[in-house]
Amino acid sequence: MGGGTVTLFLCGDVMLGRGVDQILPHPGEPELREDYVTDARSYVELAEAVSGPIPAPVGPAWPWGEALPLLERAAPHVRIVNLETAVTRSDTFAPGKAIHYRMHPANLPALTVARPDVCVLANNHVLDFGRPGLEETLDSLTGAGLRAAGAGRDAEEARAPAAVPVGPGRRVLVLALGAQSSGIPSDWAATTERPGVAHVRELSAAAAGTVVQRLRAVRRPGDIVVVSVHWGSNWGYPVPLEQRRFAHALIDGGVDLVHGHSSHHPRPVEVYRDRLILYGCGDFIDDYEGIRGYERYRDDLRLGHLVSVDADTGALVGARMFPLRARRMRLEHAGDADRAWLRATLTRISRGVHIDARPDGTLALVLRPPAR
Repeated sequence: MGGGTVTLFLCGDVMLGRGVDQILPHPGEPELREDYVTDARSYVELAEAVSGPIPAPVGPAWPWGEALPLLERAAPHVRIVNLETAVTRSDTFAPGKAIHYRMHPANLPALTVARPDVCVLANNHVLDFGRPGLEETLDSLTGAGLRAAGAGRDAEEARAPAAVPVGPGRRVLVLALGAQSSGIPSDWAATTERPGVAHVRELSAAAAGTVVQRLRAVRRPGDIVVVSVHWGSNWGYPVPLEQRRFAHALIDGGVDLVHGHSSHHPRPVEVYRDRLILYGCGDFIDDYEGIRGYERYRDDLRLGHLVSVDADTGALVGARMFPLRARRMRLEHAGDADRAWLRATLTRISRGVHIDARPDGTLALVLRPPAR
């Protein structure tokens, strides 16, 4: 591929465990150890109370819904998702955690149907069922032919970027990190002797420098580099200064795109030195339908990001988003009013960019002219 553009699909948290696992053909044990919910099927009942019956068992494409034909039409070169669930039959609940996510390995077609090129695992649920659960997750993904980034059987594997070929002599490298600020326990960090995640205690300049050095050791001419970071809190629009500084330091060091996630709803986007920073992609698939308390953030609305970069320089060429809405644990097209709400909200909270509505129903990022 000489010249031209490379288009990447990126989304936030893909949570195929708990309630979603229960509507799939091979649900695991429904036991939970939450303060108020002890059976994962309760989340199915909550969703049905809001949106109507779910025809369980559903096929593997059900949770993705209308996202799949949209992806087929867009035909991105690389698909990157944050897989925020353990893929395991383990019953060993991680102690000291309020929420645990797992999907049965036999339900893995609900992931492979979307054909992800990279599954990011550096998050606060991948070890919900201990290190044996993580190792089963890694084995399940490998057996399905899926690449993982951000967790591994030791520190070297957890920190290594996933490499996706996108043409002769050209790759997209995806390196994933999990920040302690997202709720990842420090003892989940991978070491030379134990499995775990690529853990970042503080989003400091030194930590960014370590990431950049790691990438320089493996980067080849023509590679496009994505750093995927699980960071920050679940709710709210402000971006902490440490996140901005960390993202900017990564780009100053040669990273082409920062893929942030952890928040349950979209957070600001930024273009810095012709590179895109997604501070929070929001949830993409989950079982939160019917849970009350944060309606003002419209976490029922979801965004899939299509980011095109220059194949030679990695600079941003364009970014589009397709808006979706979760209903009956399935992604549907968002209506006109929902798209308008997302467009206005993203424009309001993001610095230096404007979000335009396109005739095809997508939203497009447009750089704002500098203030006079």
